[in-house]
Amino acid sequence: MASLVPPFTLETAIAKVRMAEDGWNSRDPYRVSQVYTEDCRWRNRAEFPQGRTEIIAFLTRKWAKELEYRLIKELWSFTDNRIAVRFAYEWLDDSGHWYRSYGNENWEFDPNGLMQRRFASINDMPISASERKFHWPLGRRPDDHPSLSDLYL
Repeated sequence: MASLVPPFTLETAIAKVRMAEDGWNSRDPYRVSQVYTEDCRWRNRAEFPQGRTEIIAFLTRKWAKELEYRLIKELWSFTDNRIAVRFAYEWLDDSGHWYRSYGNENWEFDPNGLMQRRFASINDMPISASERKFHWPLGRRPDDHPSLSDLYL
Protein backbone atom coordinates (compact mmCIF):
# COMPACT_ATOMS: atom_id res chain seq x y z
CA MET A 1 0.00 0.00 0.00
CA ALA A 2 1.28 3.43 -0.91
CA SER A 3 1.60 6.06 1.81
CA LEU A 4 -1.66 7.70 2.94
CA VAL A 5 -0.48 11.23 2.17
CA PRO A 6 -1.42 13.55 -0.70
CA PRO A 7 -1.61 13.35 -3.60
CA PHE A 8 -4.22 10.61 -3.17
CA THR A 9 -4.89 7.75 -5.55
CA LEU A 10 -8.12 5.76 -5.56
CA GLU A 11 -6.42 3.10 -3.45
CA THR A 12 -5.02 5.53 -0.85
CA ALA A 13 -8.25 7.56 -0.67
CA ILE A 14 -10.28 4.40 0.04
CA ALA A 15 -7.73 3.35 2.68
CA LYS A 16 -7.82 6.82 4.27
CA VAL A 17 -11.63 6.68 4.51
CA ARG A 18 -11.56 3.22 6.13
CA MET A 19 -8.86 4.36 8.56
CA ALA A 20 -11.08 7.28 9.57
CA GLU A 21 -14.11 5.01 9.98
CA ASP A 22 -12.11 2.61 12.16
CA GLY A 23 -10.90 5.47 14.33
CA TRP A 24 -14.37 6.90 14.87
CA ASN A 25 -15.79 3.45 15.62
CA SER A 26 -13.22 3.14 18.41
CA ARG A 27 -15.07 6.00 20.15
CA ASP A 28 -11.71 7.11 21.57
CA PRO A 29 -11.54 10.92 21.31
CA TYR A 30 -7.77 11.04 21.84
CA ARG A 31 -7.08 8.40 19.17
CA VAL A 32 -9.35 10.15 16.69
CA SER A 33 -7.79 13.56 17.37
CA GLN A 34 -4.31 12.36 16.37
CA VAL A 35 -5.18 12.31 12.64
CA TYR A 36 -5.89 16.07 12.67
CA THR A 37 -3.41 18.94 12.62
CA GLU A 38 -2.86 20.79 15.91
CA ASP A 39 -4.85 23.74 14.47
CA CYS A 40 -7.44 21.76 12.51
CA ARG A 41 -10.68 23.61 11.76
CA TRP A 42 -14.05 21.81 11.81
CA ARG A 43 -17.65 22.55 11.05
CA ASN A 44 -19.86 19.87 12.57
CA ARG A 45 -23.55 20.78 12.46
CA ALA A 46 -23.64 24.13 14.30
CA GLU A 47 -20.33 23.66 16.15
CA PHE A 48 -16.94 24.89 14.99
CA PRO A 49 -14.19 23.17 17.01
CA GLN A 50 -10.63 24.35 16.37
CA GLY A 51 -7.57 22.33 17.25
CA ARG A 52 -7.11 18.97 18.89
CA THR A 53 -8.09 20.07 22.40
CA GLU A 54 -11.51 21.27 21.22
CA ILE A 55 -11.91 18.19 19.00
CA ILE A 56 -11.29 15.90 21.98
CA ALA A 57 -13.85 17.81 24.07
CA PHE A 58 -16.37 17.71 21.21
CA LEU A 59 -15.96 13.96 20.66
CA THR A 60 -16.13 13.24 24.40
CA ARG A 61 -19.52 15.02 24.57
CA LYS A 62 -20.69 13.35 21.34
CA TRP A 63 -20.04 9.80 22.47
CA ALA A 64 -21.47 10.43 25.94
CA LYS A 65 -24.75 11.29 24.17
CA GLU A 66 -24.65 8.95 21.16
CA LEU A 67 -24.61 5.49 22.73
CA GLU A 68 -24.19 2.24 20.78
CA TYR A 69 -22.48 4.29 18.04
CA ARG A 70 -21.70 2.41 14.81
CA LEU A 71 -20.50 4.22 11.68
CA ILE A 72 -19.95 3.42 8.00
CA LYS A 73 -18.08 5.84 5.74
CA GLU A 74 -17.80 5.59 1.96
CA LEU A 75 -15.57 7.45 -0.47
CA TRP A 76 -17.52 9.86 -2.66
CA SER A 77 -14.73 11.67 -4.49
CA PHE A 78 -11.10 12.78 -4.14
CA THR A 79 -8.45 15.08 -5.61
CA ASP A 80 -4.82 15.74 -4.77
CA ASN A 81 -5.24 16.65 -1.09
CA ARG A 82 -9.01 16.48 -0.61
CA ILE A 83 -11.46 13.66 0.02
CA ALA A 84 -15.26 13.78 0.12
CA VAL A 85 -17.17 11.04 1.93
CA ARG A 86 -20.72 10.14 2.68
CA PHE A 87 -21.58 8.35 5.88
CA ALA A 88 -24.31 6.95 8.07
CA TYR A 89 -24.21 5.99 11.70
CA GLU A 90 -26.70 4.55 14.14
CA TRP A 91 -26.92 5.42 17.78
CA LEU A 92 -29.12 5.16 20.85
CA ASP A 93 -29.95 8.09 23.13
CA ASP A 94 -30.26 7.85 26.91
CA SER A 95 -34.06 7.61 26.59
CA GLY A 96 -33.85 4.43 24.52
CA HIS A 97 -34.59 6.03 21.13
CA TRP A 98 -32.64 4.94 18.05
CA TYR A 99 -31.43 7.25 15.29
CA ARG A 100 -29.67 6.94 11.97
CA SER A 101 -27.61 9.99 11.12
CA TYR A 102 -26.70 10.63 7.50
CA GLY A 103 -24.18 13.07 6.17
CA ASN A 104 -21.35 14.22 3.98
CA GLU A 105 -17.89 15.35 4.92
CA ASN A 106 -15.28 17.31 3.01
CA TRP A 107 -11.71 16.79 4.14
CA GLU A 108 -8.52 18.70 3.33
CA PHE A 109 -5.09 17.31 4.24
CA ASP A 110 -1.67 18.82 4.85
CA PRO A 111 1.40 17.36 3.07
CA ASN A 112 1.96 14.92 5.99
CA GLY A 113 -1.51 13.39 5.59
CA LEU A 114 -3.04 15.06 8.67
CA MET A 115 -6.50 16.50 8.20
CA GLN A 116 -6.44 20.30 8.48
CA ARG A 117 -10.08 20.97 7.62
CA ARG A 118 -13.25 18.91 8.14
CA PHE A 119 -16.67 20.18 7.09
CA ALA A 120 -19.61 17.93 8.03
CA SER A 121 -23.29 18.22 7.17
CA ILE A 122 -25.45 15.80 9.15
CA ASN A 123 -29.16 14.95 9.44
CA ASP A 124 -30.72 12.71 12.10
CA MET A 125 -33.63 10.38 11.43
CA PRO A 126 -35.44 8.57 14.25
CA ILE A 127 -35.67 4.84 13.57
CA SER A 128 -37.13 1.90 15.44
CA ALA A 129 -34.87 -0.81 16.80
CA SER A 130 -36.20 -3.14 14.08
CA GLU A 131 -35.01 -0.70 11.36
CA ARG A 132 -31.38 -0.87 12.48
CA LYS A 133 -28.90 -2.12 9.89
CA PHE A 134 -25.61 -1.90 11.81
CA HIS A 135 -25.43 -4.90 14.16
CA TRP A 136 -21.73 -5.68 14.62
CA PRO A 137 -20.20 -5.60 18.12
CA LEU A 138 -19.01 -2.15 19.17
CA GLY A 139 -15.70 -1.26 17.55
CA ARG A 140 -14.35 -1.80 14.03
CA ARG A 141 -16.89 -2.74 11.36
CA PRO A 142 -16.15 -6.28 10.13
CA ASP A 143 -14.67 -6.44 6.62
CA ASP A 144 -17.57 -8.61 5.42
CA HIS A 145 -20.28 -6.21 6.68
CA PRO A 146 -22.24 -4.55 3.84
CA SER A 147 -21.22 -1.04 2.75
CA LEU A 148 -23.57 1.94 2.55
CA SER A 149 -24.13 1.19 -1.13
CA ASP A 150 -24.82 -2.48 -0.40
CA LEU A 151 -27.41 -1.41 2.20
CA TYR A 152 -28.99 1.12 -0.22
CA LEU A 153 -28.25 3.95 2.17
